[in-house]
Amino acid sequence: MNDKQRLLLVEDDPSFGAVLKDYLAINDFDVTHAIDGEDGLAKYKSGEFDLCILDVMMPKKDGFTLGKEIKDLKSEQPIIFLTAKNMREDVLNGYKIGADDYILKPFDSEVLLYKIRAVLQRHSADEEKFEQEEFKIGKFNFNAKLRQLQIGSISHKLSPKESELLRLLAIYRNDLMPRDVALTRIWHDDNYFTSRSMDVYIAKLRKYLKDDSNVEIVNIHGEGFRLLVSE
Repeated sequence: MNDKQRLLLVEDDPSFGAVLKDYLAINDFDVTHAIDGEDGLAKYKSGEFDLCILDVMMPKKDGFTLGKEIKDLKSEQPIIFLTAKNMREDVLNGYKIGADDYILKPFDSEVLLYKIRAVLQRHSADEEKFEQEEFKIGKFNFNAKLRQLQIGSISHKLSPKESELLRLLAIYRNDLMPRDVALTRIWHDDNYFTSRSMDVYIAKLRKYLKDDSNVEIVNIHGEGFRLLVSE
């Protein structure tokens, strides 16, 4: 079994890409190297990666376009951009797409290694919270694994999507649950139809939760939802 963290390196310079791949492999990463943006997207779709390292200037498809396509497929995917251009608008563009970090060529390989480990550690901590299964929501007890929502003697058996949606809301309790996070995690797609479907499930959850006036699901227009629980 391969327990190494998996990196997708998309770099069009074959010699630099090969050297960087070998360096990361020596440092105990499982590295897949793609030679351009189109190759990068194909390899991303055919595997699972802990982190994507994308060169910005590439033929066929630039790194920003590839990064946006990857984020559309998996909004929480960690990404680091590599670029030889130290232009403010490029850096801002990368962060707007959702980059976790940005490194300018030429760079110290140890600095890149540090940045990779920092991003992976940060995302690992974020992922841990998504593993929680049992919640206290006001007067409700919610077991996501059993899909059971209980208040007093009243028990509701939730559907798989109802349960997963309530679990995400509970994880983000009193904070914004981004709409795109819920859609990609539960429906695996972020489009008009899945968005309307989620609204239907939100309405169902509101009916279940109406028995506690201190619990409310609030719509944050254009951004997502917030599960408000008054103590």
